[in-house]
Amino acid sequence: MTTPWGELKLSRFPEDPRDRLRAWDASDAYLLEHLAGQPVGLSGNVVVLTDRWGALVTALAAHRPVQITDSWLGQEATRANLARNGVEPGAVELLTTQDAPPERIDVLLVRVPKSLALLEDQLLRLAPAVHAGTVVVGTGMVKEIHTSTLTLFERILGPTRTSLARRKARLIFCTPDPSLRRPGNPWPHTYTLPQDVGAVSGRTVVNHAGVFCADRLDIGTRFFLRQLPKAPRARRVVDLGCGNGVVGLAMALTAPQAEVLFTDESFQAIASAQATYRANDVPGHAEFRVGDGLSQVAAGSVDLVLNNPPFHSHQATTDATAWRMFTGARRALRPGGELWVVGNRHLGYHVKLRRVFDNCRLVASDPKFVVLRAVKR
Repeated sequence: MTTPWGELKLSRFPEDPRDRLRAWDASDAYLLEHLAGQPVGLSGNVVVLTDRWGALVTALAAHRPVQITDSWLGQEATRANLARNGVEPGAVELLTTQDAPPERIDVLLVRVPKSLALLEDQLLRLAPAVHAGTVVVGTGMVKEIHTSTLTLFERILGPTRTSLARRKARLIFCTPDPSLRRPGNPWPHTYTLPQDVGAVSGRTVVNHAGVFCADRLDIGTRFFLRQLPKAPRARRVVDLGCGNGVVGLAMALTAPQAEVLFTDESFQAIASAQATYRANDVPGHAEFRVGDGLSQVAAGSVDLVLNNPPFHSHQATTDATAWRMFTGARRALRPGGELWVVGNRHLGYHVKLRRVFDNCRLVASDPKFVVLRAVKR
């Protein structure tokens, strides 16, 4: 990546030479060009929100910024990119969206996230640290910035305008208004599950901002919950890519003898799964782990993996995450262990599962979704 401060070598995480997706885009470059070309003081406390792969904080490392992210993968990419470009350890402070925010912010740079809810939550959390002199600049691709995006900045921080588009990217300029009466933070959001979803019928769900389907049960998970194993003898179960944890919760209730591992790369998701589990006073043992799928799970140590894999990485459509999840599940499962997957019919997961496991059985289907089962032999 070419920046006003020189060339940077950047990669996503985990690194894959076959991955054609870059670790930056035109909106990152546009923001850096703006900062270099304007009399924007970067000597104060600089905070970068939702920097996807660390491109922004790596370029601005000399100003000792703070990065705030919801993504464990993004945070690991940032660590690797800082080291790759010779940045001294500790030059950039890495925080998650669940950490206490900085007490004072002089420059706030926002890479607009895909989730409007996450943007709302984080702006509300950061607003008390913003003062009248704070420079606030957002950036995103044109397709990512909507009227609702600008309304959030206006409602939480102050008057907002946008730049002209450049290379399909746009900047957001916000002038903080300390006298603005901000709304209360509505996150996390709590709702009750319907009565037709098996073991978790009528149970409570807690969703932090940015977690998929924050105010209702999505139709794919609803279908999956109705098809889960009825009386599993599994001793160790994994809810892989757990989101708010309702699938793992169903297994904890169905098989109280099992240890259930909830894992996701989103800090918001793991916080949601923990809160959902506690809200339902579930017996048995559960573990909550943020990370890259099953990469930190011992080989041959799992009996059952349940998975609803995402097929987007931010705005890009990709099957890379599903591949990592399927291959990771095969490594983690003991012989005879099972992977159960729900997905949209058109994604063709049965082809991938047959390549990874050499077998795949259709458990259930409807016009939109399929539930598939693969066994490690």
